[in-house]
Amino acid sequence: MKKQLFLKFQAAFGVPLLMALAPICQAAQPKDFAPPEVFQAAGPTASSIQSSVDQFRDALGDPNGNTGPQISGRREINWDGGNVNIVTTTDPVTPFNVFLNNRGAQFTTPGLGLSQATPAGLAVLFGNPTYGTAFSTFSPSRLFTPVGSNVTEALFFQPGSNGNVPATVTGFGAVFTDVDQPDGSGPSKKRGNRGASTLIEYFGVDGKVLYSSFVPASPGDGSLSFLGILFDEPLIARVRITTGDTAPGPDDDRSQDIVVMDDFIYGEPQPL
Repeated sequence: MKKQLFLKFQAAFGVPLLMALAPICQAAQPKDFAPPEVFQAAGPTASSIQSSVDQFRDALGDPNGNTGPQISGRREINWDGGNVNIVTTTDPVTPFNVFLNNRGAQFTTPGLGLSQATPAGLAVLFGNPTYGTAFSTFSPSRLFTPVGSNVTEALFFQPGSNGNVPATVTGFGAVFTDVDQPDGSGPSKKRGNRGASTLIEYFGVDGKVLYSSFVPASPGDGSLSFLGILFDEPLIARVRITTGDTAPGPDDDRSQDIVVMDDFIYGEPQPL
């Protein structure tokens, strides 16, 4: 069944809004292409996006897997192992294969690597004390970030195959912290930004863009944003995430938006 494209937006202090709308940014597709269902929210606290995240989880379905392949459901990565006491900063590495076998996802960056760290850990990692308060977590205690780049790519594999069986997923969503509204003078404005500096692009097995969208923004330090999409079928083979206007390191100010990531949530990887 084809799905009409919907935008589920959770206002910072209001009730979720549901409205039909055109895709924010989508490549040309065949006439019978069914656009995805879109879930997004932004606000100052975790509660601002919680209902949209939960709706996305419900749409993907249960169970939330952590071992070998399953027929349906979803996978989640929260960077802390579900333990708020895990606060170690990991060394940058690419490819990032920590969750390759049990969650079926591999992450890479053209930069130095990808790291897990608390906000305080990010302040040390990047030598910028302001990062301790600029970012907040959706699921404590660690966040996820590229180092030496603002681009992260995800590939999917059948869980339990140790990366030997390529796979596709029906949907993918991510939580971000500190996606600010641009003031109109930064680099993000020159990219045709609709109010946010952070972009997710979804690719099919042929390498063509299936769908792309900027992540909703919320002004102020430590804000949280969520964007996820869901197709009727497992069409997504690769995801590219551009976080902010530039790689982490500089101050987050009126001329540049520094953004890092929290939870990743995606459909059960289905083998090709």
